[in-house]
Amino acid sequence: MTSTSRLAAAALIAWAAGLGVVAARAQDYPTAPVRIVSGFPAGTTADISARVVGARMGQILGQQFVVENRVGAASSIAAAAVARAPNDGYLLFVASTANLVNAAMNPNLNFDFIKDFTPITLLTSTPTVLAVNPALGVKSVKELIDRAREKPDTILFGSSGVASSTHLALELFKSLAQVKITHVPYTGSPPVVTDLLAGRIHGYFSPASSVMEHVRAGTLVPLAVTDATRSAVLPEIPTMIEAGVPGFESVLWFGIVAPSGTPQPIIDKLSRAANEALKSEEVIQSLKAQSVAPIGGTPEDFRRYIESENARWSGVVASAGLKK
Repeated sequence: MTSTSRLAAAALIAWAAGLGVVAARAQDYPTAPVRIVSGFPAGTTADISARVVGARMGQILGQQFVVENRVGAASSIAAAAVARAPNDGYLLFVASTANLVNAAMNPNLNFDFIKDFTPITLLTSTPTVLAVNPALGVKSVKELIDRAREKPDTILFGSSGVASSTHLALELFKSLAQVKITHVPYTGSPPVVTDLLAGRIHGYFSPASSVMEHVRAGTLVPLAVTDATRSAVLPEIPTMIEAGVPGFESVLWFGIVAPSGTPQPIIDKLSRAANEALKSEEVIQSLKAQSVAPIGGTPEDFRRYIESENARWSGVVASAGLKK
């Protein structure tokens, strides 16, 4: 055997040994609690999705799944922290539309969402509801557009942060309806809803889970949902397209991802657990009570979805002139 052949054989043995170590770690994983980091406050749809599904995943895998909230910069602070974490499967991240919007708006982020994360499973989606305070005196999207055109920049709309999906839904609306509405950014849905109920702002493209109790109580007025078709959980509310804004579609989704380089067997194990959790009747009912729909799918399914969403929101950011 030549020296080159011996080196090649040694490299092959080392590679095989490495695979064996990875397989053994995946078989034992998890041997300690797993942390899931959410970039939005407790009580938001991202937080609810992670807690409900994570609790069931913990039961399936025999370890506690703990949700941590690291709020700021439309979840970019949390994403950056997880991107730099060890890729051992013990620190995960709740990804959302906001991460793709952030990447499209700000090319100077200190991480690359597409390259620095490995998709695990698309967990949930929830309708986004265009809700307004009754004191605004509008009961339809057409009336809102008319009011905004009559009094440009006087209507105040909140968002859960600059570059969040709720911000982009507002910018898309302004662009398609050709209206001027003032954007007021917050650090998550709860403070937006608090000010909306108090009348300090007039409207919000809100996750359904944040406003439906107030809609049902009559303290907020729902004008439309932003899905392309009527929502299964809110079938009585028209879509933005039906309400007279052609081309308007904005889906609010949440999934879990891991730092790039996390061993594929661990990714697959987490994905199987997440999908099993999403089929649990207890999880389904808990999510439904919050107007959240379970989704699921393979890591590759989620990767393709992220790619399609990235292309769509990059286009929205570019057409709205929001890129920094």
